[in-house]
Amino acid sequence: MKALKIFTVIALFMALANTNLSATPSQDEEDRSQVEPPFVRITSRFLAQKPRGARTCNKYPRVCRVAGSPGPDCCKKKCVNVTVDRVNCGKCGRKCKHSEICCKGKCVNPMSNKWHCGGCNNGCDKGSKCLYGMCSYA
Repeated sequence: MKALKIFTVIALFMALANTNLSATPSQDEEDRSQVEPPFVRITSRFLAQKPRGARTCNKYPRVCRVAGSPGPDCCKKKCVNVTVDRVNCGKCGRKCKHSEICCKGKCVNPMSNKWHCGGCNNGCDKGSKCLYGMCSYA
């Protein structure tokens, strides 16, 4: 008997939650109800199937080569680009230091590296030095 009361209370609560609290519909709702046909829910066995798990690159390496992928290489079940990724610079698991960035698969300090001054592939002219990320600062 107690279970019946609990079921009734839950059913009433759900019915109240689904009702529209406003007594009169707005003008937009009236226009939509006249133009659009009522929504009919169709269910099928195909739609009721559980979704498959995400395809990870350790099982499907070609996932990383799809357009829109973060990179063509697979490291720890994630697609990355080892030529620019600080956590996987040059190969999986090689981390760059805090002050370094990954350029062409090598960890470099952009504040002092002559070939990557201030950023990747930003080389200084002959005879100038890279200081504080700028060529010929002094």
